[in-house]
Amino acid sequence: MERRGIVTINGNPLTLEGTAVRVGDKAPDFTVLDADLKEVKLSDFKGKIKVISVTPSLDTPVCDMQARKFNEEAANLPEDVVVMNISMDLPFAISRFCTIAGIDKVRAFSDHRDASFGNAYGVLIKELRLLARSIFVIDEEDVIRYIEIVPEITNQPDYEMALEAVKKSMCKGIEDAI
Repeated sequence: MERRGIVTINGNPLTLEGTAVRVGDKAPDFTVLDADLKEVKLSDFKGKIKVISVTPSLDTPVCDMQARKFNEEAANLPEDVVVMNISMDLPFAISRFCTIAGIDKVRAFSDHRDASFGNAYGVLIKELRLLARSIFVIDEEDVIRYIEIVPEITNQPDYEMALEAVKKSMCKGIEDAI
C-alpha cells in the first residue's frame, strides 16, 4: 500500500509504504535488530507502555536531537515505560552513536534488514528506504494511543504531545488497577 502527500523532505513529496495504523488499533508486532544483531519484537515488551521514536538516520542533526531528547525524558519515566528508537541505520552505527551520544535510557533498534516496523506501521519511505520521522505511543495492552508522523521529515516532532500521551496511558493503567 502506498500513500503520497503525508510527508516531504525539504518540501518535496515522498511516498510512504506499508499499512497505515490508527489510534485505537491493536499495535502490530514487528521484528527489529539490537546492537548485537539479536531480533527484538514489540511483543518482547508486553505489559509495558511503549514509546517508539522513529528517526530517518541517527547521523543527522534533527535525529540526533530527537534521540537525545527522548533519552533525557526517559530518565524521568517509571520502569513500566520503555522508550525505543527505531531507524534504518545499521546496528553497528546505532551502537556507535549511542555510545558517543551517551544514549543509555532509550533502546535503539535497526529496521534495516526487512523493514518489518516500517511496513507494519506505514512509515517506510519508498524513495529513500528510510523511515519517516514519527512517534507512536502504545499502551500496556498494545493499543496505539498516539501517533505523530511529522509532515516535513527535517522538522522535529512534538515532544510535549507525545509525553502527554504517555502520561495519559500511565494514568489509565492506574485507573484500571484500582
